[in-house]
Amino acid sequence: MTLALKTIDLAKSFDIGKRLIGPPRAQVHAVHPTSLEVRQGETLGIVGESGCGKSTLARMLVGLLPPTAGTIEIEGRALDRAHPAAFGRLIQYVFQDPVSSLNPRKTIRQIIEVPLRRLHGLKGRALAARIAELFDAVNLRPEFLDRYPHEFSGGQAQRIGIARALAARPRILILDEPVSALDVSVQAQVLNLLAELKAEFNLTYLFISHDLAVVEAVSDRIAVLYFGSVVETGPAEAVFTTPRHPYTHLLASSAPVVGRPLGGAQGGELPDPLNPPPGCAFAGRCPCATDLCRREIPALRSIEGEQFAACHHPISD
Repeated sequence: MTLALKTIDLAKSFDIGKRLIGPPRAQVHAVHPTSLEVRQGETLGIVGESGCGKSTLARMLVGLLPPTAGTIEIEGRALDRAHPAAFGRLIQYVFQDPVSSLNPRKTIRQIIEVPLRRLHGLKGRALAARIAELFDAVNLRPEFLDRYPHEFSGGQAQRIGIARALAARPRILILDEPVSALDVSVQAQVLNLLAELKAEFNLTYLFISHDLAVVEAVSDRIAVLYFGSVVETGPAEAVFTTPRHPYTHLLASSAPVVGRPLGGAQGGELPDPLNPPPGCAFAGRCPCATDLCRREIPALRSIEGEQFAACHHPISD
């Protein structure tokens, strides 16, 4: 098994109430020590409700946020404190809001040229040929190159964002809610395009979303985050059909289904990050919680085959 990406105890904390002298008043642990492995050529789906640390984790992986602790390895090379260009040649980010992620004062040609010039030193005919190749790959017309971001629909802007990410010739793409801002009809087009590009360029994807139906459809494996920690991992089909962690079961049962009434499934809110509870962070919402859960943080352990859960009382068949 060849690993494209590996994190070892990767964590991120933010200081709250900084002072000129002395330590901050408090710290918020956005991502607790997290160890993940992503295999070459697979799509790892990362799911969880808002505020669970998905985007913070993603931004650390591409170098937009420095980790507080832990290491990031891409193809066996530690990159957590590498030069940003080293990140850029290996891993790129596709943002949630396609229009606002593009510089409104630059033409599309100027936007696409930046990674090609700075990361690969292309110029002249080689630069023009590579831009044409990228636009053809994402099914956009060449005349779009001299227009500005505000002139495009959301779906077109997302294709431009994908082309910009591909310009660096990365091995890994971080897709942070890449279709959540798009119309349903356009979502399918972008997802089909991502599948084609993955096969054509031999890419590895980390697909971050709160839309379980989309994640299940595109992912090979799933990692479920809750309150900054991974609480379950496993093959996509197994995680959604036979969840082992009560939180994963809650997520699956909360997804909208035609014919099933909405409401009440969320069962509470995330704990206060400034005053985290002892033991399992999900204990306050879990119907299976015991005193052990409220005292000790459960470790991520194998439940069955490749399915892992961080739970003292995992769900059985």
